[in-house]
Amino acid sequence: MERTSLFGNATRRGLGLLALTLGASTMLSPVAVKAQGAQSADLAMVGEPQSLDPMASTADLVGTIMQHVYEPLYTFDAKWAIQPMLAESMPTMSADGKTYTIAIRKGVKLHSGRDLDAEDVVASLRRWMEMTPRGKGIATSLESLKATGPNTVEIVLKKVEPALLAHLALPSGFAAIMAKESLATPLVQFVGTGPYKFRERRPDQFVVLIKHDTYSARAEAASGYAGKREAKIPELRFIPVPNPNTRVEGVAAGQYQFADQLPVESLRKVKDSPAAKTVLTMPYGFPYFPTNTAKGMMADQKIRQAFQMALDLDEILMAGFGEKSFYSLAPEHFPKGSPFHSDAGKDKYSRGNAAGAKKLLAEAKYDGSPVRILNSKQYDFHHRMALAMAEQLKAAGFAVQLDVVDWATLVQRRADPNVWDVFITHSAFLPEPMLSPPQLGSGAPGGWDSPAKKEVLAAFNAETDPVKRGALWAKVQQVVYDEVPYIRAGNFAALAGISGKMSGYQPMPWPAFWNVDLAK
Repeated sequence: MERTSLFGNATRRGLGLLALTLGASTMLSPVAVKAQGAQSADLAMVGEPQSLDPMASTADLVGTIMQHVYEPLYTFDAKWAIQPMLAESMPTMSADGKTYTIAIRKGVKLHSGRDLDAEDVVASLRRWMEMTPRGKGIATSLESLKATGPNTVEIVLKKVEPALLAHLALPSGFAAIMAKESLATPLVQFVGTGPYKFRERRPDQFVVLIKHDTYSARAEAASGYAGKREAKIPELRFIPVPNPNTRVEGVAAGQYQFADQLPVESLRKVKDSPAAKTVLTMPYGFPYFPTNTAKGMMADQKIRQAFQMALDLDEILMAGFGEKSFYSLAPEHFPKGSPFHSDAGKDKYSRGNAAGAKKLLAEAKYDGSPVRILNSKQYDFHHRMALAMAEQLKAAGFAVQLDVVDWATLVQRRADPNVWDVFITHSAFLPEPMLSPPQLGSGAPGGWDSPAKKEVLAAFNAETDPVKRGALWAKVQQVVYDEVPYIRAGNFAALAGISGKMSGYQPMPWPAFWNVDLAK
């Protein structure tokens, strides 16, 4: 997924959903022996976590498990607005937007039994800035980080970083707050503040978390990752089940209470099971098609606009996912409820206008050179979208060349502007514009750099007020539609299966099991 270029390591969430050829094995994995008398939830995950240190890996599986053990200063609510978690409230900011004063909630119990304090927060954030790609990025803007009281932290920046709180809130490679005495590399103790605490890990068998009996919950109503968290299930058992068919069979048979990232074609089987029900997380991610604005035919903005006008994205998404419930058309880059929701540029979205595209090609004096579409069968839905795209472009007067390579080769080739015009990729949905896609930053494949981009992004990245940033994002989105550095095709969903006895589960990109209960 496109998080590779943002965070260093590609996430593996989404592979189960998108792998349409199931493995041959249908044998159910043995359920690990439970603690005597404990009620537990057996949660079938896509594989073995690389680590249990949420700063040592950006893999979503690590964040999904360890967000139950560790908590951040800030998090996202159901509308993707930033809310305080271990922070008492939103930070007090200086007039220039460079100094953040953060009050830490008093009386929050660590799993070791003592109260969390500002020194734990400072030590944890320093470790995050030393170890994680996003933390290192923030560190380049850091002037100072210190405790100014037992429960107060001050962050001073050299320059405005309006996405700072979003970076602190994201569960992938996240800024987990840890007991300062537990900090080590590698971690050998996992001492946080979350509703669950670490009990045991047996590689390739399970990770067991148990209820934190002295957990200090927030008083606000639960919303997304924000608000009150309660460990209603005494024990969570995260079980690696790499074979997607095994996850399907296990949840359908009632062996697992949750099965993550199920293939599209398993929808009916899980729906028809008396023991399970399906859950769709939408949006989970979005396919998009970067264009090469630096060299070749797509360096001509009018040809990029013809490319955009030619595409019927409903047809392309159907080719990729094969089931309407697994995707949605979305001219807006952020959903309703997000502070960045905007309809700017929607008149240019999914036109499917071959005649209009031909006219733009004629005006651009298109010479008939083939559009080189770089794609990979390793993500099968990428290739199927590329095939549909090729036919639409041919109908609009483009010559087309499909360059099908393995994913590692694609990543290598997209860095060379001499060998491609368009490539097919996707990203997980991230609630802050400057986290994805990378074309909004600098140095990303495609080389997008224009006066209009510089103007709108400079204004957007200089503003710290969330409401004002939302209005400024609309101008960025309009420039994306006007200049076509990439085409965001729409949204796609992730499919999970849960036990019919499970209640309170809310679909979220990083599955969370606080506030979730199991009927006896």
